[in-house]
Amino acid sequence: MTDPVHIIGASGRSGLALSRSLLADGIPIVPVVRNAAKWEASGLAGALRQADLREPDALRAVLVGATRIVSCAHARHAPAIIAAAPATARLVLLGSTRKFTRWPDTHGNGVLAGEAALLQSGRLGVMLHPTMIYGARGEDNVQRLAGLLRRLPVLPLPGGGRFLVQPIYQDDVTRCIRAAVERQWDGPSSLVIAGPEPVHYADFVRAVASAAGLREPFIMPFPAAPLILAARMTKHVAAMPTVQPAEIRRLMEDKAFEIGPMRTILGIEPVPLAQGLALTFAPAHEY
Repeated sequence: MTDPVHIIGASGRSGLALSRSLLADGIPIVPVVRNAAKWEASGLAGALRQADLREPDALRAVLVGATRIVSCAHARHAPAIIAAAPATARLVLLGSTRKFTRWPDTHGNGVLAGEAALLQSGRLGVMLHPTMIYGARGEDNVQRLAGLLRRLPVLPLPGGGRFLVQPIYQDDVTRCIRAAVERQWDGPSSLVIAGPEPVHYADFVRAVASAAGLREPFIMPFPAAPLILAARMTKHVAAMPTVQPAEIRRLMEDKAFEIGPMRTILGIEPVPLAQGLALTFAPAHEY
């Protein structure tokens, strides 16, 4: 009998995608969640265990006997997970390429702290840092963008969308996690997982529009400052998807990454953007 994979944050988007993938292949899982009702609503099987990551004793109790632990929770919880996990357990933690941003924030700083905790721990495992993830059920990256494109005849972007992005399809994130779970790590590690190649954000927007069956948008170069002000107003407009000011700032930095380690260490070749978007917007798409 294969040891079960303990999945912390199993009721989140990446956690659910991983759970479905493992169960489909007959691999048992132990979902570790804070909100039991949210997990039960998924209809998936698994020996549910409930714990709050801020309660060390409860977390240690649900991880007793775990040999393979995946955390899809925010990387800031890495120190608590490391402290609670059995000493011989293999750890696969999700971080984020937000750690590279020029505009440090709570999210990015939490990733950096979590990564440092793993690398200093000497434990067996890895922290995977995905770029923007798209294609999961309920994700709000390309879906929100498609919502904006349906409503705006002109899309103003800082620098006309000349900065680079390298989004990764959810199924590729799942494949990377599964490869990392099976790998025999000889210590702590960290690596980026991303799409096959960077594209200009303007081209990403056009690709989303095409996949969603929308007209090609007219993209207008626009100063960032007024766009940041406009973003603050979107939360007050019911017909518009909400855009955070920080998202506008991050449109002014390249998010392009070398994924050689993803290919050689994990053995994963990510799907091209056009293919991933076609799957995302396919009418019968299931995750």
